[in-house]
Amino acid sequence: MNTPAALPRLVPRPLERAAFAPFGEVIEASDAVRHFTINAGNTERYHDLATIEPGADGRAIVSIFRAQPRSLPFAVTMMERHPLGSQAFMPLSGRPWLVVVAPAGPPPKVEDLRVFLARGDQGVNYAPGVWHHPLLALGEVSDFLVIDRSGPGANCDEAVLTPAGLIPA
Repeated sequence: MNTPAALPRLVPRPLERAAFAPFGEVIEASDAVRHFTINAGNTERYHDLATIEPGADGRAIVSIFRAQPRSLPFAVTMMERHPLGSQAFMPLSGRPWLVVVAPAGPPPKVEDLRVFLARGDQGVNYAPGVWHHPLLALGEVSDFLVIDRSGPGANCDEAVLTPAGLIPA
């Protein structure tokens, strides 16, 4: 097994729409997205922020995931993907969190991984088949609103990374 010092470094960069586009969509209320005033001027609607894809015979469901915090440095030893539908995560606790992704396709290698630091007001929608690490909450227990697929078929593949990658402190 590799010691943490010997693992390839995975340095997080800020979560931005263009950089994340190959993996899915960033969900955030910003001037960069379509928005307009509704409810007699009382509400600003940030419209159509993610394409939810439940896949054939699936349906979109809404859940809350309560994630235990991860400590840095953190060794990324595995990735998962959901080939039959998209999976959206929106933080409810207002804390930053980490997003680790790799392109859809064959199981990723450590050099395929991209790491993003998401603000507490930014969510993501992973496109079907995109490899990603399970939730990486930072600092405290954090809740996430999750919209994903329920339905028939195997919809979770896992891959072990050899070597692993290390997200530094």
